[in-house]
Amino acid sequence: MATDFWSPVKLSIEVAAVSGVWVLILGLFFAKLMAKTKFKGKAVLETVFLLPLVLPPSVVGFLLIVLFGRNSVIGQVIEGIFRQPVMFTWWAAVIASTVVAFPLMYQSAKAGFEAIDEDIENAARVDGANELQLFLTISIPLALKAIISGTILSFARALGEFGATLMFAGNIPGKTQTVSTAIYVAMDAGDMSLAWLWVMCLVGISFSMLIVMQLMKSY
Repeated sequence: MATDFWSPVKLSIEVAAVSGVWVLILGLFFAKLMAKTKFKGKAVLETVFLLPLVLPPSVVGFLLIVLFGRNSVIGQVIEGIFRQPVMFTWWAAVIASTVVAFPLMYQSAKAGFEAIDEDIENAARVDGANELQLFLTISIPLALKAIISGTILSFARALGEFGATLMFAGNIPGKTQTVSTAIYVAMDAGDMSLAWLWVMCLVGISFSMLIVMQLMKSY
């Protein structure tokens, strides 16, 4: 019973942590790019970045299957390299969580970068800093609160991801069954006690992270 309970929790945290790293890297890169540059088609690209926020999870899952399924070019390349399809694997859950969590990180980091006084960055350039040094020593420290907020929000979103994960990664106990899918299965089986335990666990973790974010904002 204890093993059955903790397995989805452990898997959810692992998936959220790995997807969180990808979201952080991609979110910082694209947020910095979009905050300080103007180019044709910027509005369209930003709309694409934000689409997972408003699309139904089933649509996100469907698009992931189309992009990474065995009949797609990307899916065939992945299968050729790793000798197995990406669908219904642990990495499929990571991809799904990354896609749905990315907009939260992107929005928060972009707001943080946009709030930085350009005179500070220009002064650093005059002093000889290159763009990488500027990004690491000026931009990130000045936007740190926004970046941390985005990291917490995106991790919480990845932790609770359900629809896209269920469609793309499936619900394989010990392999792709996260807390969200485990709750669904427990309710479907009429095991409300187990479902409640998972719900309270997920609420507790998410509540704790959001409390930390709110306390951080007050300082």
